[in-house]
Amino acid sequence: MFDVIVIGGGPSGLMASVAAAEHGARVLLIDKGNKLGRKLAISGGGRCNVTNRMERKQLIEHIPGNGKFMHSPFATFDNENIIEFFEGLGIELKEEDRGRMFPINDKAQTVVDTLLRRIRELNVTIWTDSAVKTIDYKDGHVHAVKLMDGQVLETRSIIVATGGKSVPHTGSTGDGYPWAKKAGHTITELYPTEVPITSMDPFIKGKVLQGLSVREIELSVINPKGKTIKTHEGDMIFTHFGVSGPAALRCSQYVVKALKKFDVPTIELRLDLFPAKSSEDLFQELWKLVKAEPKKQLKNVLKGVTQERMLAYLYELHSINAEATCANISHEVLRQLANTMKQFSIQATGTLSIEKAFVTGGGVSVKEIEPKTMHSRKAEGLYFCGEVLDIHGYTGGYNITCAFSTGYTAGKSAAERE
Repeated sequence: MFDVIVIGGGPSGLMASVAAAEHGARVLLIDKGNKLGRKLAISGGGRCNVTNRMERKQLIEHIPGNGKFMHSPFATFDNENIIEFFEGLGIELKEEDRGRMFPINDKAQTVVDTLLRRIRELNVTIWTDSAVKTIDYKDGHVHAVKLMDGQVLETRSIIVATGGKSVPHTGSTGDGYPWAKKAGHTITELYPTEVPITSMDPFIKGKVLQGLSVREIELSVINPKGKTIKTHEGDMIFTHFGVSGPAALRCSQYVVKALKKFDVPTIELRLDLFPAKSSEDLFQELWKLVKAEPKKQLKNVLKGVTQERMLAYLYELHSINAEATCANISHEVLRQLANTMKQFSIQATGTLSIEKAFVTGGGVSVKEIEPKTMHSRKAEGLYFCGEVLDIHGYTGGYNITCAFSTGYTAGKSAAERE
């Protein structure tokens, strides 16, 4: 009989197995797939953004979905512990922009292989291709894990690390939610986060800007009364269905929530191509350029102010003759250009589906979980960690940090309880 059974071989499940075994438990790790660590292997674009080196206060600010809950798990195992853990296993890490930590060799597979090697060193029993049908409870206590093939495995502690509903080809298809419900847990509404945003604007449908990347911009989600709900800075890319890239992904959950809250068909996004300058400063810059070259064509003088395709679209949008000489360009035309570069409007209709999202919003309610141990408040011996919980961060190493932290905390607590 195993002391602890971990269900799910993603980041949180692997870390839970390590922690439980390091603290003396006999551990069985079960996964329905044929390969462990599949989501880890594709994370960070295949480079594996293992954590983020920000100060804890900032770290929690980057976890918009119940970040405050993470104070306790971080007290047990935080981003600095994650860095020590991997460096202790021989993986050299490097810090990139915005605190993101990657293996020096840029290979996510190294992280997966190293974790699996550690798990095997600790004599964790691994069963792949083993789908769990349900968890049985007896008198308010976990009793056994029932597999699809009919096997019944009795145990005193079960850690559910089955992930959310995003990136389903890695095995996260929402399996853990019914088992949590069976124990009496609330599953908060599931929705996609960190997901590309869709739009039906004519310039999107016409693929006018498709593939165009804009760097160091600000993207804001605007409510129907014209007030800003949220602004994110970073890079963005126009796609054939809408917008993507870091700034868009971070705004996506606010689009989903606003469409629902205000019950409207579209929510406005405002793109600021020059966040460091005011509209007036930008206008003055354009005016100086135009005044200095009165005989040249407008399109040649403004070339390089922003991407050519963006400029071409702006001329078309405002019916500006880009072939006209600068001497014939009015103040008003340049003001229009400056204002649109500062407030380029996109009507968002929603986002791609939860399956296409990087992260699932919603899940097992954290109000029903003890934050110091990740133990269920509904059933004895039941633990949850990772994305199955109603916790989500932005992309940039925050979700994986939550997964490792809650996983380690659950594993340690389950072993110590035994």
